[in-house]
Amino acid sequence: MGTLLTPARMEALQGRVERIVERLKPWSWLWPPLAFAAGLGSFFLVDRQQWLGAALALGLLLAWLLLLSESLIGRWLSHRGHPTLPKGVTAFIAQMIHQETLFFTLPFILVTTVWNSGQALFALLVMGMAVWSIIDPLYYKLAGRWRSLYFMFHAQCVFLVLLVILPIMVHLTTGQSLLLALVLTVLVALPSFWHLLKKRSPARWLGFFALTVALAYGAWLGRVWVPPASLWMTSTALSPAFDTQQRTPQGSLTLTPEAIRNNGLYVYTAIRAPRGLSETIYHAWHHNGEAMDTVALAINGGREQGYRAWSHKQNFPEDPSGEWRVDIMTDGGQRLGLIRFTVSQDANAATVADGTIRPSGLSALNLRRFVPGNGASPDDAQATE
Repeated sequence: MGTLLTPARMEALQGRVERIVERLKPWSWLWPPLAFAAGLGSFFLVDRQQWLGAALALGLLLAWLLLLSESLIGRWLSHRGHPTLPKGVTAFIAQMIHQETLFFTLPFILVTTVWNSGQALFALLVMGMAVWSIIDPLYYKLAGRWRSLYFMFHAQCVFLVLLVILPIMVHLTTGQSLLLALVLTVLVALPSFWHLLKKRSPARWLGFFALTVALAYGAWLGRVWVPPASLWMTSTALSPAFDTQQRTPQGSLTLTPEAIRNNGLYVYTAIRAPRGLSETIYHAWHHNGEAMDTVALAINGGREQGYRAWSHKQNFPEDPSGEWRVDIMTDGGQRLGLIRFTVSQDANAATVADGTIRPSGLSALNLRRFVPGNGASPDDAQATE
């Protein structure tokens, strides 16, 4: 190894890298839109060309491993008398990787966010980070002066890339992906607080440990605000009856108290997931803000219009009048969407459950019609409460 990594060869390699960076700088403005297009293509093509999403995600992961090890490589070279890259060059490379990460994952976040929930704040944070990464004065000030914030910026990018690639590449559920991403993010964020241990006193070690626990606990509590980057709801419906052979809601019913007690109510949801991903979702019923029942439904990914799942609630309270909400949740506590309806004696105020399948999210724009091919059609899920 020593004969290969001679000072002359390392200096030549460093010069080559610097020349490449100088040539790339005038074209760096192309990087964010290309990364966004790659993320968009990966999101919409992963069902039929999963290799594309996996290849893009793998390339992103390798870039991240290089960035995470950059400081270690620099110290290793310095201790052996080899030249290291100038800070301006390493900062430019880091900026490109941050831009790639943020703009690649942005389509996943925008599509899967439930915008009338706290997930909107998380999505706005990611959008703000993406904008920050392309404004050079702001980014380099962050990298040069505010090192603790820079490491946290870096850790958030690690969280995003893990959240997106784990379900695609290794078919972890959203809950498993979220937990692993949170653990690794906390570990990456810790170097930003390493200055607490400069004196290595017991009090500082205790403070560092307490900070680690606080970060982990805060990240876990905040998971409900994180959109499930690999799942999104494509359509919903309410109906008094259901054709299990055709897997379609049927009938029409004005939701008065007597009608809903006598007939019950079907809630239909179609969930889009990458092929090969098996997931448990939940229909959580609430009446006037109070939790009532939770129904578990197993789904599998790969179907173009979403994996169809439905629950049938028959056990309504004696007085079901009021506002009802059905939260569609993942096993990890992330919200996929919600359905609201009103039960009232006044037929004009009561919701009409007419069995109409209404597109949800970007499905309302029918963007997938531009993608050739058909998705697989696995069996669907049902549950009765």
